[in-house]
Amino acid sequence: MRILLFSGKGGVGKTSLAAATGVKLASLNYRTLVMSIDPAHSLADSFDLETDLFHGRTSDPLPINDLLSIFELNIQKEIRRHWAEISSYVTSILRTTGISGVEAEELAILPGMEELSAMMYINQYHRENSYDVIVLDAAPTAESLRFISMPTTLDWYMKHIFPFQRNLLKAVRPVANRVAPFELPTDSYFANIQNLFKKLEGVDDLMEDPNITSVRLITNPEKMVLRETQRAFVYFSLHGLTVDTVIVNRVLPLDVQDTWFHDWHESQGKILKEIEDYFAPVPVKRVPLFAREVLGKQRLEELAVWLYPGEEDPAAVTRTEKPYSFGKVNGSYEIRVLLPFAAKGEIGLFKKGDELVVEVGTLRRHIGLPRSMASLLPSRAKLEKHVLMVEMKEAQ
Repeated sequence: MRILLFSGKGGVGKTSLAAATGVKLASLNYRTLVMSIDPAHSLADSFDLETDLFHGRTSDPLPINDLLSIFELNIQKEIRRHWAEISSYVTSILRTTGISGVEAEELAILPGMEELSAMMYINQYHRENSYDVIVLDAAPTAESLRFISMPTTLDWYMKHIFPFQRNLLKAVRPVANRVAPFELPTDSYFANIQNLFKKLEGVDDLMEDPNITSVRLITNPEKMVLRETQRAFVYFSLHGLTVDTVIVNRVLPLDVQDTWFHDWHESQGKILKEIEDYFAPVPVKRVPLFAREVLGKQRLEELAVWLYPGEEDPAAVTRTEKPYSFGKVNGSYEIRVLLPFAAKGEIGLFKKGDELVVEVGTLRRHIGLPRSMASLLPSRAKLEKHVLMVEMKEAQ
């Protein structure tokens, strides 16, 4: 099974691009599911489904044709299916503070419930071999990063905190419930957590395997959008995911020559050049601004032609090596940069703002740094087997 994760700043058009990818995959005879994990769902709207006719039906996989289905995760249904004990307990606690029933139920939707529910379905569909490809229409960038970090966070909690917490409460619950202003969670609450964790086991391996999961970053040719895309690229790399394509959406076509658009052409040209330089060697696709809204299956097919010309296969594995990675070696921070065509004498390094800039001949590679490394400077570098290793240290 392949997983294609579409992520980007809100409003860049990733839902349309994810939907068009699903349409193309189905045309190539892949059993395809396009799954929205954005709380502000617009996947059904992208296919121009009639709201009254399909209301509520997309909260489970809804067939568009024999090979293509769409799925908009509904957190209220997921709470009833998976989170009943946890939500019920949190709601009861909130009610003791005077919060009304409906408001308490809304507040009991804890951060991460949607992301973990989506992970459970991915794991389930992988185990059952339900689909050949799952296309994830992710929430805006910050939520996407929380989505990919959830399995690691939960795994740490289950190994280090959960057993101690469960055993401690089992011992003190009878006494504590007599004096506490609310009842402590029952053992069924912890059983619910344990059951959820079992459903998630192994999903982190799926997400970090570049032969299974690829990230497609969506951006627009605008400076503010690009900056968030660059940050997303850094953090997906930190979490071990491989970005195999950057898609620049809504590029102003060259045949639009009205003088009113002159400045737009000029600014977009500069940003497009910056995008090509920053993300190399990751391929960059350009999708033009269409003359009308991309809505309905026919328009999605037209978008798919631009996105995947000819017989191009969106599910093909095109990148398995990460352009760069971060780590710690003997207490020092280290960046590893893949430079397959570089020789030792032609490499230059310097720091610019919160980026490390690597020059190879006339080519330049910008590497955004995570916050923990943004204040560090390159102190030593070596090239071994086409991998540049750069040690980062505090300025002296």
